[in-house]
Amino acid sequence: MEFGVLLVLGFLLIVLLILIAKTAVVVPQQSVYVIERLGKFAGTLEAGFHILTPFVDLIRYRHSLKETALDIPEQICITRDNVQVGVDGVLYLKVMDAERASYGISNYVFAVTQLAQTTLRSEIGKIDLDKTFEERGTINVQIVEELDKASAPWGVKVLRYEIKNITPPRDVLEAMEKQMRAEREKRAHVLESEGARDSAINNAEGDKQKIIKESEAQKQRQINVAEGEAAAVLTVAEATAEGIRKVASTITQPGGFEAVQLRLAEQYIEEFGKLAHTNNAMIVPSNVSDVAGMLATAMEVIKRRDG
Repeated sequence: MEFGVLLVLGFLLIVLLILIAKTAVVVPQQSVYVIERLGKFAGTLEAGFHILTPFVDLIRYRHSLKETALDIPEQICITRDNVQVGVDGVLYLKVMDAERASYGISNYVFAVTQLAQTTLRSEIGKIDLDKTFEERGTINVQIVEELDKASAPWGVKVLRYEIKNITPPRDVLEAMEKQMRAEREKRAHVLESEGARDSAINNAEGDKQKIIKESEAQKQRQINVAEGEAAAVLTVAEATAEGIRKVASTITQPGGFEAVQLRLAEQYIEEFGKLAHTNNAMIVPSNVSDVAGMLATAMEVIKRRDG
């Protein structure tokens, strides 16, 4: 009898534990559970401890509210210039509405992945191969806009999309490498020619400045010489004039005429002596030896000028 009672109590304890396990729920942080009551949506459970109605409430879906990264497999896309390239990427999304994510679509991860691939093919087909590498940012933005519109009814927010790799065929890669090599060589030649041109221009400008400076120096030198000669002539003239003024002043002094006569006589005799020593034949006046007459004539001129 006692054994039967213990058996019943043990059974009831096991049932109670099962009920507690089925009804007591702890939801982790950044998670949400979707509850169905008798097969119908009854609500969502946020992070924390919750008690469900036994045999009535059932946790149907569990969603994470964290941002999720999905790897988009590589696929073959055809560019506008009919070149096949392999493109893969990474998609970042987040569940915003647990109810829509549960009942709006059967598998939102698969749906978003497929939609990302089709949108990527469409965007790649709009541009040429040469533009695919530099237009990555634009392609990413366009894919996010299209996916965000489509995933809004599913309660999912597409945050961003990033292209990982763009892989053209090997022959296209070789052609692109040749083109880039030729472009680099072209830029090198252009830079070299521009350097030579600039060097020639600089040399010509230097020669021009040199010639200008030399001509200016020559001009200044001539000006200085002319100014020096003019100053010398002026100085000589001023000295001569001053000498003449002093001679004229001295003549008017007592004994001045006598001194002039003596000086004239000395110069006349000296110059006449020089004529005697020359071998040149010349014609002279008959009275050239009359010193007294010549002095009288000269003094008469001086008196006349002084008067």
